[in-house]
Amino acid sequence: MSDFLLELLSEEIPARMQARARADLQRMMAEALQRAALSHGAITAFSTPRRLALIVRDVASSTAAVNEELKGPRTSAPPQALDGFLRKTGLTQDQLEDRDGTWFAVIDKPGRSAAAVIAEAVQQIIADFPWPKSMRWGEGDLKWVRPLHSIIALLGEDIVPVDVAGIIAGAATLGHRFHHPGPITIGGASDYVEKLRACHVLVDQAEREALIRDGAASAAKAAGFALIEDEGLVVENAGLTEWPVPLAGQFDPDFLDVPREVIVLTMRTNQKYFACAGEDGGLAPAFVCVANIDAKDGGESIVEGNRRVLAARLSDARFFWEQDLKIPLEEQAKKLDGIVFHEKLGTVADKVERVAKLARWLVEEGIVGTLSPGGRGQGQGGQGSATKAEPPHPGLLPAGEKGKLADLAERAARLAKADLVTGMVGEFPELQGVIGGYLAEAQGEPKAVAEAIRDHYKPTGLWDGESSMPVSVAVALADKLDTLFAFFAAGMLPTGSKDPFALRRAAIGVIRTIERNSLRLLISEAARSWNADHTVGPGLAVEDFLHDRLAVMMRDSGFRADTVMASANIAGLVGERFDGDLWRVRRRAQALQVFFETGEGTNLLAGYKRAANILKKEGDDGSNPSAPARLEIERQEQDLIDALGAAEPKSLKAIEKEDFATAMTALASLRAPIDAFFEKVTVNVDDPGTRARRLNLLARFRDTVHAVADFSKIEG
Repeated sequence: MSDFLLELLSEEIPARMQARARADLQRMMAEALQRAALSHGAITAFSTPRRLALIVRDVASSTAAVNEELKGPRTSAPPQALDGFLRKTGLTQDQLEDRDGTWFAVIDKPGRSAAAVIAEAVQQIIADFPWPKSMRWGEGDLKWVRPLHSIIALLGEDIVPVDVAGIIAGAATLGHRFHHPGPITIGGASDYVEKLRACHVLVDQAEREALIRDGAASAAKAAGFALIEDEGLVVENAGLTEWPVPLAGQFDPDFLDVPREVIVLTMRTNQKYFACAGEDGGLAPAFVCVANIDAKDGGESIVEGNRRVLAARLSDARFFWEQDLKIPLEEQAKKLDGIVFHEKLGTVADKVERVAKLARWLVEEGIVGTLSPGGRGQGQGGQGSATKAEPPHPGLLPAGEKGKLADLAERAARLAKADLVTGMVGEFPELQGVIGGYLAEAQGEPKAVAEAIRDHYKPTGLWDGESSMPVSVAVALADKLDTLFAFFAAGMLPTGSKDPFALRRAAIGVIRTIERNSLRLLISEAARSWNADHTVGPGLAVEDFLHDRLAVMMRDSGFRADTVMASANIAGLVGERFDGDLWRVRRRAQALQVFFETGEGTNLLAGYKRAANILKKEGDDGSNPSAPARLEIERQEQDLIDALGAAEPKSLKAIEKEDFATAMTALASLRAPIDAFFEKVTVNVDDPGTRARRLNLLARFRDTVHAVADFSKIEG
C-alpha cells in the first residue's frame, strides 16, 4: 500500500471558496475511488491561497479482478436481439452460456493498477470541479478558479501519469511567494507538509487559523489592548495567507467620534483587520492586521502602511457621518417615496406608513407595554405554564401612559427607514438601522425612539438578541408583521427552499419577539388592523406560516413538532380555525410534550386514536338521534360518563386560566375509564339506540380532549 499526494497549484483562490473546495475535492476523490473499487484509507484535503491539495492514505496497489455476469435475451429471441447483446458485451455467440433458454455473458475484468485509476480520477475531477466561478485562459479548454500552473500527483514516490490541457503532473511545486519563490521537489505524501513548512507555507488551514487566533490576541495584549474576537475574520485571513503573522497597530483616537460599528466594519470589510477594546470595554484606537510575510523589521513598515490605508478609509467614513448629521432624519424620511420597496407593494414610504399605524395599534390595544396582572402585554406569562415565564421588563411604561408610548412608537416607526438614504448606509448597507439610531440620538430624538430605530431589524440572525423595550418591540414587531402580511396578501409566498423576500426570517423574528416579551397577540387581529380598508386579509395564511415556523423552532429545541399543531388547532375553544396567540400555543405545546412523556399521556393518546378511528369509520360526528335503546348501561360506560363529568369542567376551567398543566392532569383521569371501556364494551351492537349512545359517548370523550388540544395532529 502507498499514500497518494495531489496538489493543484494556481493563482490565488478566493478565501470564501476554499472551505467548499476542500470538501468537494475530498468528496470527489472518495467517490471516484469507490466507483473503481480501489481500497484506501483516510483522505485529508488542504488549501492555501495558491494551492488545493489532498493526501489519500494506504491506497491498494490495484483493484481486484472480477467476473461480471450479464443476462441477455432468450435463446428463442429474434437474431437482432442477440446481435445487440453481442455488441454490448464484445463477445461472440460461442462465448455465451445457455441457461434454461436464456443467454448469459460472463466477462472477466482484470484488475487495474492504482496509478491508472488515480490518473483517470484526477483528470475527471479537474474537468468537473464545481467552482462557484471559474475561468478559461490560454488556448485550451481547461477551466479553473484561477490559472492553473502545476500538478503534483505522487503515488508513493512514483509520478502518476496525468496530463491536463498540457499541464503534465510532476513532483515539483513552489514555496512561499516571497520567502521561497523557487521550485521545491516533493518526495511524496510523507514529506509534503513539512517540506512546505520549511519553505514558509503552512498547508493546513486549521493550523493557520489557530496561529491567527492566538497570535492576534497576543499582539493586541502586548500593545495594551484586548482583541475583539471575530471567527469569520480568522477564517478569512487564514484563506489569504500561507505564512500568517499577526501585527498590532494604532490609529488616530479622533476617529472614535465616528460610530463604533462604522469603524469596526471599515476595518473588517475593507481591510480584514481585527478591532480592539480598551480596559473599559469600549472601542480602542487600535487594530490587528495579518501579514503574509515574516518581515525583517518586525513588521513596522507593514503596520505603518496599513495605518495610513486605514486612516484614509476612516476619513471617508467620518465625512459621510458628518454630512448625514447635518440633515434631520425627518427630512431624510421624505426621500423614501422615491425608493421602491417592491413593485407590487409600493415604495418604502408606503411601508413606513403601514408600519407606523400597526406599531401604534400594538400599543393602543395593550399588546405592548401593559403591566396589568393577567392582562395582555409584555411579561405576562399566564398561570400553569410548562416553563417559567420571564418577569416584566423593568423599562415598561404603565398603562396610564399608553398615549405617550403610542406616540413614541409611531415616531420611531416613521423614522426607522430614514437612514436608507444616508451616505453612511449607502457606503455600509449592513448598518441600516444602526446608523439611524446614532443619528436619532445625536439629533435629539428621545432615547426610546433612537433605540427602536437601532433595534427594529432585530433579530437578524440566530444569535442576535431580540428587542425588549416597549417602543422597540412595537416597531420591530410591526415591521416584520407588515412584511409578512404584505407579501402574503400579494400571493408571494416562500416555496420549497426558495424564500427571496426572507419571509421565514421575518416569521422567526416575530416568534422570538413574542416569546422574549410574552406578548399576547392574535395574528388575525393584527391582520385585520393592518388591512382595515380592504375586504380580504392575509391573517389566516400568516397564522399557518407562523405555526409551521414555531413547530420547526420547537423541534430544533428538542420538542415534538406535532405538539405545536395539536396546540394551535383548537377551533372549539377560541372560535377560530387556529389559535393565533403564539405565546399561548408554545406554552400549551410544552405542557403537552411533558404530558406525553408520561404513561397517562401515551395511553390516553392510544385511547383517543381508537375512539376517533371508530367515529371516522362510522361517519359519525357524535350527534346521533336518540333512537330507542335498552335501559341497561354497562358499568364501564357509566364510569366513563362519570369521569367525563368530572374532567370536562376541570379542564375547561384550567384552559380558561391558561393553566395547561392542570388541564393535562384532568385529561389524565380519563385514561383508565377509556381503557376499561374499550376492553369491556362493544360499540357496534345491533341495537341502534345503544350503538348511538355509545358513539355519542366516544364523541364526547373526543371533544373533551379537543378542548385541550387536537390529539389528531399527534403522530403515533
